[in-house]
Amino acid sequence: MVHHHRHYNHQMKKGENLVKNYIIFADEESQIGSLTINGNFFKRAIRPKLLSFLFLSLLSCTLIWTPQLFGFPPTFSFLYSLGVEEMGSDMGAKLPLCSSVSNGTICCDRSSIRTDICYMKGDIRTHSISSSIFLYTQNGNEKAEKNEYQHEMIRPYTRKWETSVMDTIDELSLVSKHENSVSRHKCDVVHDVPAVLFSTGGYTGNVYHEFNDGIIPLYITSQHFNKKVVFVILEYHSWWFTKYEDILSHLTDYPPIDFSGDNRTHCFPEAIVGLNIHDELTIDQSLMRGSKSIKDFRDILDRAYWRRIRGLIEDEEREKQLMLSPSSNTLHELDDDQLYKPKLVILSRNGSREILNEDALVKLGRKIGFNVELVRPERTSELAKIYRALNSSDVMVGVHGAAMTHFLFVKPGRVFIQVVPLGTDWAAQTYYGDPATKLGLKYIGYKIQPRESSLYDHYDENDPVLTDPDSVNAKGWEYTKRIYLDKQNVKLDLRRFKKRLVHAYDYLASTRNL
Repeated sequence: MVHHHRHYNHQMKKGENLVKNYIIFADEESQIGSLTINGNFFKRAIRPKLLSFLFLSLLSCTLIWTPQLFGFPPTFSFLYSLGVEEMGSDMGAKLPLCSSVSNGTICCDRSSIRTDICYMKGDIRTHSISSSIFLYTQNGNEKAEKNEYQHEMIRPYTRKWETSVMDTIDELSLVSKHENSVSRHKCDVVHDVPAVLFSTGGYTGNVYHEFNDGIIPLYITSQHFNKKVVFVILEYHSWWFTKYEDILSHLTDYPPIDFSGDNRTHCFPEAIVGLNIHDELTIDQSLMRGSKSIKDFRDILDRAYWRRIRGLIEDEEREKQLMLSPSSNTLHELDDDQLYKPKLVILSRNGSREILNEDALVKLGRKIGFNVELVRPERTSELAKIYRALNSSDVMVGVHGAAMTHFLFVKPGRVFIQVVPLGTDWAAQTYYGDPATKLGLKYIGYKIQPRESSLYDHYDENDPVLTDPDSVNAKGWEYTKRIYLDKQNVKLDLRRFKKRLVHAYDYLASTRNL
């Protein structure tokens, strides 16, 4: 079951983790989105400058030499936990861990709260039966125990902090061994390009997680290979590949490998195990080679779906021509009539968080001057059709939920209006509002009033469910899900909501001379 927490305080046992107190936030589809360190964690007592300097010097020496003396992996997670980047801009830019990997080595970056990622270079061979990836090398002492020089364990999924889901992800062993090891596996398939290994388990099946935890991180991790890369997938789902084949074909020139279903030994010169992730549904341009951004990712979507969209358009044109006589000018008149009307797409929901007066909303949109289209995304919906509808839209309207992920399909410069039900303010802004702004959309949040919620009919008007949702969310995920997510629908106050639509129309008019 996927979880949603407005906030969740977790006290770590002494010695269990350096971060002793942190707050987790999440959308309604899962636990977490970001980490906020307790403010007291960073407070430092006032010391004389000399003592502070000596202490930091001693600490630095300890952190540098301890791994060498005791064989600990050099992940520098302690420095990351202390927030090195916040300690002073004059320290210079922090180089990413494993920024360069020498031949015959494994380097694992475990510094992120979101994901672990390991890099391997050299004679790399898969062994799916033992869930292992071997790297054969001359480095190290040939007489090392079991001829193993390094052994790393990793679950290649981008929700590292969330134990409940990570426990369901297949774990891989990354083992560095001597090249003359008797257990060296013969190559069945030799690849001359790198591999990227990741899992499509976990929350796959939910469009938010498919993009946030999978597709966007896959782009971040692999785009610099210019399609010369093989994707090796743990917990492979054929439906997932079918659903995202159009996008994957613009990230790789090679068919994917089902790690568990293919027992052959695949050999690679280089491998990345795990995926990089930056933030919710976005890309940090400063961390990307070539300064790629979320808009570059969206360009990939444009190219991925264009062929299918063009086919859909051609099919529709043929159908229209068959329905019209050669002398009819109805089609021409229809196009002229709609030419100057901006397009409003309403993402429709069934069940929870449904717009109960959706028909009236459609009429209002048309009255203001929009061409209105209803789109109801389903798990089985063809993404190219949804992309076509939203890519050609001027305004997207929808109630907070996983389907809001489709704002990625709206062109930068257009408008995204998100209806925010009671108890979902933070998640709506963090998971969809902020990322939409980063994509270049005009974001308008519409926070409903208690009277616009179906909960108003079931609770006293002074009940905290209506007046103080934060206090209800603080009780835990079960309360949030049961009250605000599963049992809440919306009846828009169209007089209030009209202001948002008019604002969107005027904004478009000012930018596009409608």
